[in-house]
Amino acid sequence: MSFLGTVADGIFIALQVLIGITSAYLAVLSVFGLRRKKETITSAPQKTFAVIVAAHNEEEVIEPLIDNLKKLDYPKELYDIYVICDNCTDRTADIVRQAGAIACERFDDTKRGKGYAIEWMLERLWQQEKQYDAVVMFDADNLVAKDFLLHMNQKLLNGDRVIQGYLDTKNPYDSWISISYAISYYYTNRMWQLPRFNLGLGNALGGTGICIDAALLKEMGWGAHSLTEDVEFTARCIERGIYPRWAHDAIVYDEKPNTLKASWNQRLRWMQGHFDCASRYFWPLLIKSIKTRNWAMLDAALYLFQPMRFLIIFLMMMVLLLQLVMPWWWQVTAIQDILFPTEFWTVVNILLYAQLPLAMILERAKWRAYLGLIVYPIFLFTWFPITVVAFFTKNNKKWSHTVHTRGIRVEELSR
Repeated sequence: MSFLGTVADGIFIALQVLIGITSAYLAVLSVFGLRRKKETITSAPQKTFAVIVAAHNEEEVIEPLIDNLKKLDYPKELYDIYVICDNCTDRTADIVRQAGAIACERFDDTKRGKGYAIEWMLERLWQQEKQYDAVVMFDADNLVAKDFLLHMNQKLLNGDRVIQGYLDTKNPYDSWISISYAISYYYTNRMWQLPRFNLGLGNALGGTGICIDAALLKEMGWGAHSLTEDVEFTARCIERGIYPRWAHDAIVYDEKPNTLKASWNQRLRWMQGHFDCASRYFWPLLIKSIKTRNWAMLDAALYLFQPMRFLIIFLMMMVLLLQLVMPWWWQVTAIQDILFPTEFWTVVNILLYAQLPLAMILERAKWRAYLGLIVYPIFLFTWFPITVVAFFTKNNKKWSHTVHTRGIRVEELSR
């Protein structure tokens, strides 16, 4: 065998080891999501909240959300609703005022995007006379369970400082794309977030349904300007030893794209931002986790590694496919069979995919949702080209807006 062939074999085997270990880790960790301890609300409302909503041309959906927020089961004097009307060219600001919320209009052609809009809003909150114990963040297309602030109040009183609510889907049955998103979130909520909460690890912020202690925000600043401000703020928190916590019963309903094009653009932005954050925070978190023997930091580093893991899996699939159709091109040595036999990959993949219907059963998904499992593999496969494109365009900082149109009310929803 040539020197280059030996090197190629070594690289391929090393990648197998890396993917095999991380895949097995995820499969084992998810087991800790099978148990869910019901959290009870034992404290009366005490904390005050600034509820801020990031909105860019959201006239179709903003009024139902404000109406929803005004009817939360929480004393009205303990929370105020602020809507960031960010570079809006439609009637969003007028609708916000008519609905009884505080419209904060922002126009900035240079600092565009949700991260900059949030930072702009926080700076104004800190300057005003009225101050709050915590800040809660939603997107304009959301709807919120009426007991959301009660759960956040309890969490804050328990000592948690950064909290992520349960992300549900507002429009799961609109299309095969939206039901695929819903299945993904059943999995993420139950098999990713809940295990980490049960084990005391850091949870991942999901862009909306977030509650953050105001004193902490003033201390460390927002500072998250990437295309995935939630991933960036998560990394900044864990790097400081502050672990975001999970609130499984604090539900937020999020509108998902209905078309492959809209979904592609949204997920491309997510992957671009994730790669960007990983390039800045992965190594510091990994090195610090090794030095301090901190499992939570190691787990956070692995979370940042996920897009690269997906990219490596895609690369391995392509290599194995080429070996099947062109065996004379390159054959990896038999060592790979000794390290990870076919049975290992079969078991790991079965365990990972079986988590989807299992999560849906545990979360009591409606029977219609299970039909989405038929088309879900197609949705899953589309992540591969998206991840490849994102890797080569990770330096893109241009924010792409997802258009929202499902202006339904919380009374129309049922889990």
